[in-house]
Amino acid sequence: MTDRASASEVLTPAEPRRPETLTEIADSMPDGGRQRGEWGGRARSTIKHILLIAAGFAMVYPLLWMVASSFKPDALIFREPGLIPSQPTAENYGRGWTALLNPFSHYLMNSFILVAGSVIGNLVSTSLAAYAFARLNFRLRGLWFGIMLMSIMLPIHVIIVPQYVLFSEIGWINTFWPLIVPKLLATDAFFVFLMVQFFRGIPKELDEAARIDGAGHIRIFFQIMLPLSLPALATTAIFTFIWTWNDFFGQLIFLTDPAMYTVPIALRTFLDSTGESSWGPMFAMSVISLLPLFLVFLFGQRYLVKGIATTGIK
Repeated sequence: MTDRASASEVLTPAEPRRPETLTEIADSMPDGGRQRGEWGGRARSTIKHILLIAAGFAMVYPLLWMVASSFKPDALIFREPGLIPSQPTAENYGRGWTALLNPFSHYLMNSFILVAGSVIGNLVSTSLAAYAFARLNFRLRGLWFGIMLMSIMLPIHVIIVPQYVLFSEIGWINTFWPLIVPKLLATDAFFVFLMVQFFRGIPKELDEAARIDGAGHIRIFFQIMLPLSLPALATTAIFTFIWTWNDFFGQLIFLTDPAMYTVPIALRTFLDSTGESSWGPMFAMSVISLLPLFLVFLFGQRYLVKGIATTGIK
């Protein structure tokens, strides 16, 4: 029986092993099946890229339309929906620059003053507050940190009325102080949280080594923490610049004198200054107002990406 079984095993051919991996499956296919698989992968990749390009163009189209409309006469802006002007002209830029009570450079300067104060205020206050939460041990630190995080979810419309009453009582309405002074008090909890996350990633052994050498918290903060936190500081500065430059609601509430207007409010006055809508000059000045944002993001995007990636906010 044993000899018969062994003989039958020898005579019976072994079943071929089924391919398991994709490579084995592809190798087992005839040339026609392999080519169909390659063509299918290329088709899916092509369709995906076409969809991504279409979605990107849909997002960029409003910006391109605004740039194209800045070179069209007012009468043709809404009659020609295309991106190529039939009668291109740069007259809108000259009209827009001098259309308001002051040259548009005056409003650009106001925005730069406001942005500079806000950036400096946020960098100083949020870094100090973040160092306290990340490195100092004080009572109820966790509670105060939680309250600070809860303030992120508080909409500005809830606090704008008390702020207006307070600043009106001390005579700060129609000045830049209501928009700059809160930045000096670390009211932007998002940047405090961002800096805290970055400081927590810096090894505490550096602090301990500095204390052995006789350094205090002030020296540790300025000579160790700040130089190492350049990406987080750059991220805070870039976001503060963008948000302050584009802010309309807060500046509209606290600035009432046309001489104090910033770029967002000045752009809004193009629709009311002469009793009719000056769309061409408004689009032209809008393009000019976007240039500082574009330059800041262009030269700071490396620090922006690095700062966000190294703070745990992904």
